[in-house]
Amino acid sequence: MSAASATAVAAYISRPNCTSLSHVPVWRSSSSLKPQPSLTRIFFKIPCGFSKRSSVFTGFRPLSPVMEWQDCTVKTKIDVPISVAYDCYSDREAIPQWMPFISTVKVLEDKPDLSRWSLKYRAFGRDIEFSWLARNMQPTRNQKIHWRSLEGLPNRGAVRFYPKGPSSCIVELTVSYEVPAILAPVASALQPFTESLLGRGLERFATFAKSYKSDSTV
Repeated sequence: MSAASATAVAAYISRPNCTSLSHVPVWRSSSSLKPQPSLTRIFFKIPCGFSKRSSVFTGFRPLSPVMEWQDCTVKTKIDVPISVAYDCYSDREAIPQWMPFISTVKVLEDKPDLSRWSLKYRAFGRDIEFSWLARNMQPTRNQKIHWRSLEGLPNRGAVRFYPKGPSSCIVELTVSYEVPAILAPVASALQPFTESLLGRGLERFATFAKSYKSDSTV
């Protein structure tokens, strides 16, 4: 080393900022650097315990409303021949005379298998009104009458007749309906309440059928 070079090195080391080799920048090879995660790994990393199927696209599906149906069945003995009970119940427009919550039934003249029904009743602290269009399905005389609604309040049902001797029979009424949204808060009480109304209706039907028998035999 020449005298000039030695003097330059000594001058550099004696500078205030170069009193220690720790201030001398050190170059590290790329192999010693910790690898950095790629953008793909940063933005698409799935946290621990997170299901792949619960993604933002499939994990939060809107809940579909579940409609509740209730079934009610009542039956009673009618002291009239089964044919009379069947004919009496087949007279749909007379049903409001004995079923407490049915206000009107109108059979369509051009389509006698169709009928419009209106329900009016005060219950659960409010006035309840519903209507629907029903179609009577093919009946089995003296055995079965059944129907289903086509529009309005969703419902369906059947009346079955069982002989109980020559002058009496058993009438069994089954009604199924979709709980209206307005009555959903009292759904648990609605079924026994409806069965009570249907039972009262059949009791009145038993009396009505006797009068129907008298009128039909005149």
